[in-house]
Amino acid sequence: MFTEPETWVAIAFVVLMVLFAWLGIHRTVLTALDHRAQRIKAELDDARRLKEDAARLLADYQSRRASAEREAEEIVTNAKAEAERIATEAKARMEDFVARRTKTAENKIALAEAQALADVRAAAAEAAVTAASTVLSQSVKGSVADDLLTKGIAEVKSKLN
Repeated sequence: MFTEPETWVAIAFVVLMVLFAWLGIHRTVLTALDHRAQRIKAELDDARRLKEDAARLLADYQSRRASAEREAEEIVTNAKAEAERIATEAKARMEDFVARRTKTAENKIALAEAQALADVRAAAAEAAVTAASTVLSQSVKGSVADDLLTKGIAEVKSKLN
């Protein structure tokens, strides 16, 4: 039995354990393990607290992002509505501008027609007066002719103008 190496290993193990017990190493090991357990527990508590803080921050940022997205959508919607309103106003202004320009042009054309008609009438009156004075001066003589000529010219001018 003492020739077996396993026996000597067992004896050495028992002697070593007794020596450790007598020196109090088991208390030191247990204290070190307790300190380590406390440190690990504190680290786990810190990690749990950090995880909860991170979850709160994530929820906060997600709500902010959702709010920002809603605000961006509202801005885009308002911008589209504003652009449509401006386009509608511009179209109405352009139509009004074109209508006023058309009316102005029509008025100018009517005025030019009236002026042309008046010019033609004046030219016709001048021609009629000249023709009448020529005809009357050659056919009628004396003071009766002068008086008749003056009345006729005045009458023609008043009727044609």
